[in-house]
Amino acid sequence: MTEANRQDVARALGRLPSGCAILTARAEGRRTGILASWVQQAAFEPPMLSVALKKDRPIGDLIRRSGEFVVNVLGENPTAMFKHFGKGFSPEEDAFAGLSAREVACGIEIADQIARLSVKLRGSLDAGDHEVFVGEVVEASAGTELMPPYVHVRKNGLSY
Repeated sequence: MTEANRQDVARALGRLPSGCAILTARAEGRRTGILASWVQQAAFEPPMLSVALKKDRPIGDLIRRSGEFVVNVLGENPTAMFKHFGKGFSPEEDAFAGLSAREVACGIEIADQIARLSVKLRGSLDAGDHEVFVGEVVEASAGTELMPPYVHVRKNGLSY
C-alpha cells in the first residue's frame, strides 16, 4: 500500500460510524471493564454480536476463561464513563470503584447505560492487532423509551 493510499484508507475507515460501550467481564474472582468502540450485532437468530479487542487487553483473558461478557451501551452523553474507563485499569484494580454497578448474568451491569446485553462466547478469531469475540445474547435489558446511543466517526480510521 502506498502512503497516499494509506491516507485514503485511514480517512475512509474513519467515516464508519461506531458507538461506545462499557464491556465487562469476570472470572475466577477478578472483574474489569473497558471502553469498547467496536461492538456490532452479528446475527438475528440466534441473536449474536461481535466485539473487537486489542490483543494486549487483560479483559480478553477474562472473557476466554469465563466464556462470557456484558456489553453496557452508552447513551448520547458518555462523558462520565469516558473519564472513568478511559484511563484504563490494571488487572488488580477495581474498575467499578465509585460507580453504581451490579452483578448480572455474564458480567457486570453499570447504572449509566441505555441497554445491557449479557453474552455467552461462541468463538473468536485473530484480526491483526485485535481479536474478535463472537457471542450469543442470552439476556438483556433496555428501557421502554428509545434512547439514542452515543455514535461517533474519526478523522483517522487506523488508530483510536
